[in-house]
Amino acid sequence: MTGETPHTPPATVDTDALPALALDQNLDRTIPRKQVWSWAIYDWATQPFNSVILTFVFTALYLVSDTFLDPSIAALPDGDEAKDAALAALSSQLGLGTTAAGILLAILAPVLAQRADAAGRRKRWLIIYTTLLIATMAGMFFVEGSPNYFLLGVTLVSAGTLFSELAGVNYNAMLTQVSTPRTVGRVSGLGWGLGYVGGIVALVIVVLCNSFDWFGLSTDNGLPYRIIAVGCAVWAVVFSIPLLLNVPETARQSVPRRNFFLSYVDLWRHIRSIFRDSRPTFWFLVASAVYRDGLSGVFTFGAVIAARVFGFSANEVIIFGIAANLVAGVGTIIAGRLDDRFGPRPVIIGALTALCVAGLAVFLLHDAGQTVFWICGMVLSALVGPVQSASRSLLARVTPAGREGEVFGLYATTGRVASFLASGLWTILVAAMGAIYWGILGIIIVIAAGLVLMLFVRIPALERR
Repeated sequence: MTGETPHTPPATVDTDALPALALDQNLDRTIPRKQVWSWAIYDWATQPFNSVILTFVFTALYLVSDTFLDPSIAALPDGDEAKDAALAALSSQLGLGTTAAGILLAILAPVLAQRADAAGRRKRWLIIYTTLLIATMAGMFFVEGSPNYFLLGVTLVSAGTLFSELAGVNYNAMLTQVSTPRTVGRVSGLGWGLGYVGGIVALVIVVLCNSFDWFGLSTDNGLPYRIIAVGCAVWAVVFSIPLLLNVPETARQSVPRRNFFLSYVDLWRHIRSIFRDSRPTFWFLVASAVYRDGLSGVFTFGAVIAARVFGFSANEVIIFGIAANLVAGVGTIIAGRLDDRFGPRPVIIGALTALCVAGLAVFLLHDAGQTVFWICGMVLSALVGPVQSASRSLLARVTPAGREGEVFGLYATTGRVASFLASGLWTILVAAMGAIYWGILGIIIVIAAGLVLMLFVRIPALERR
């Protein structure tokens, strides 16, 4: 694929009682800088799918807008009950599609990654899933501004979510190929940081195009949004090339080929092994699933809080998103160095604690004006990335050699299993109290619960380093 011979790890002891850790195989290696940066730039390559397609532009401003309502309903004034109900139905159908994608991910991710590990095809499958993600983004060009195309839009967004997550499992597993126990924190932080910066650049390009009225391009039939999706696809193609060329494939594991469905038997055996022999790692997967869902809530509802609670306009929301990504990128890169110096667990606990404090400040000072949200929102943004990066680093540090993809697949699966917590508490508190700002408290409760669980997770393998 690249003309390079896959790195063959040295022989190490690997028993159920004492598994050889993947990063230990790199103790005496010097990872070429080109491989590190080529791996990290992949985060930059795929970030526009999250920031532009899912969060701020294509989905929020186009797919669930009145563009896809029946013309007679769309013509009703804003605030009309029938129109509001129709818009809510669009969001509900989109949620149904992404939920289906999440269920598929939870079922497939560990087994598909396990088989990629065993076959020494982790990079190959990363490229396949990335190609499918690119195809879904390019396909969004055909989602014209008409109710007849709404189902196509939901299908493509949901499929893109699935392929993005499956690609991410293999990408995260490759962290152990491009780092050592001494550098894993900063390498993980570099990837997350470049991803946030990539989101900034992509959003700035969108804002500039909108400011110049798309340089005379027709805005009929949702054409600007469809072109944005194609631009995200081209972006992903270009910036995925360094990883394709410079990061070698993994070595094939000396294990027999297994029937796909029998792979679930192996998976169950490995889960029992983790629970029996590495109980702290098992409970870290549980704790991280909880607080990662809280972090997801920050991103999911952040724009809603800005607009509905603090009165931000649409342009102010996008500008806030750009600033938030910038702060998150810088914070994550800095936190990567703290990770390598003090370890990922203190970084996670410290950042989660500060997140709870900043979130409570937003809740308690919800009527104090936009300045409060700008200050606290920037603090929140600076802390979310470090938690994500340090969590990936921690898992990479304790993952047995040859099981990287499987373990990160379980990481993705446990995250999906807990994915209802923040949104559920948000919905319950908003409905019960009759005000959107109460939803902030729901998100903070989930993050705090993950923090409490994390306080009880002590991993001996990290403490010995």
